[in-house]
Amino acid sequence: MTRVVAQGTFDILHPGHLHYLQEAAAFGSELHVIVARRENVTHKDPPIVPDRQRQTMVEALDPVDEAHLGHTEDIFVPIERIEPDVIVLGHDQHHDEAAISDALATRGIDCAVERVSALESSSDERLLSTGQIIDRIVQRRC
Repeated sequence: MTRVVAQGTFDILHPGHLHYLQEAAAFGSELHVIVARRENVTHKDPPIVPDRQRQTMVEALDPVDEAHLGHTEDIFVPIERIEPDVIVLGHDQHHDEAAISDALATRGIDCAVERVSALESSSDERLLSTGQIIDRIVQRRC
């Protein structure tokens, strides 16, 4: 069995999230997803949807075997508990593969780090990010 970990905020689910999780699942036989806690999201606007609701929604997706909330202080705590063979990053996530590999090695975690491809938009109407969805709502409703 090959255990895979994906991670992200997953604020408002959209086709880009599904693409990421489907591609991540293809790296192994069991997909665990770590959902970032609101307080830990510092690289962009904090999520609108509460932590547990985002976890529940992600866990309901077909490619996902189990969804976990991230640790409040140390992002590697759930990874140590899950013991993945592969960590798969989204195509646009801000994480640096080499830095993650180094941090894993420092902690004695033997695990590959991969990155998925981007989902190409087939039309201007297809919204592939939470930011695009929020912008569209504001544009059309305010």
